[in-house]
Formats: sequence, C-alpha cells, structure tokens
Amino acid sequence: MSIILSSVGVLSVLPFIPFLLVYFVAIYMKKDKKTAIKLAMDVTTVFLILSVSALFNNVFGSKFGFYLILLILLIAVGLIGGAQNRMKGKVDVRRLMRAVWRLTFAGTGLAYVLLFLISIFTYITAQ
Repeated sequence: MSIILSSVGVLSVLPFIPFLLVYFVAIYMKKDKKTAIKLAMDVTTVFLILSVSALFNNVFGSKFGFYLILLILLIAVGLIGGAQNRMKGKVDVRRLMRAVWRLTFAGTGLAYVLLFLISIFTYITAQ
C-alpha cells in the first residue's frame, strides 16, 4: 500500500509523466494517436486534480483546494447539462461527463502551470 501511495504522490507532483507513459503505451497497443491522446488526457486529469489542489493549498496557505476543484466541477456539470437540456431536450450523461472531464484537463493543466510559476516566483523572492 505504501508503494502505491508514494507512486501516486510522485505522479501527482509531475503530472506530465503519467501523460507520456499512457500516451506511449496506448500508441504501442492501439497504433492510433487520437485515441492515445484522449486516453492520456483522461488518466492525467486525476493526477492534475491532485497536483493543482496541493499547489493551491501551498500557494494560498489554505486547505480548500480540492473542494474548490470539486465545486467548479459541479458547477460545470450543471451549466453544461443545462445547455444540453435546452438545446436537445435531454441530457446525454456520457457526453456530459466526457466534456466536463476534458475541460477539467484543460483547466487544471493551465492552473498547474500558473500555480507552479507562482510558487517558484514566491520561493525565489522569499530568499
């Protein structure tokens, strides 16, 4: 159990490593780049959520990072589900979750880079 937790911790600190690992394994297994990128994005999103919540807690000195991400995810599900309901008259849950999960990848990827740069800048200026 300790090995699994430490592996998840390392992969959360460096979320581009699971992306590359999953991408190259999927390319090797399926030989389709588009599917490999989608699968790598889906797997990496979990590690990005963990990493961004830890970075948020570190930069702002709070313990609210993970809950903030969950709140944003719930709001996104509500907004996209409401838009689907207005446009098509029904909600396709599979498409809704896929859209929210891929938007989460984009948003947390951007937040990871931004928070990482902020934490490096604050570390350098504190010296």
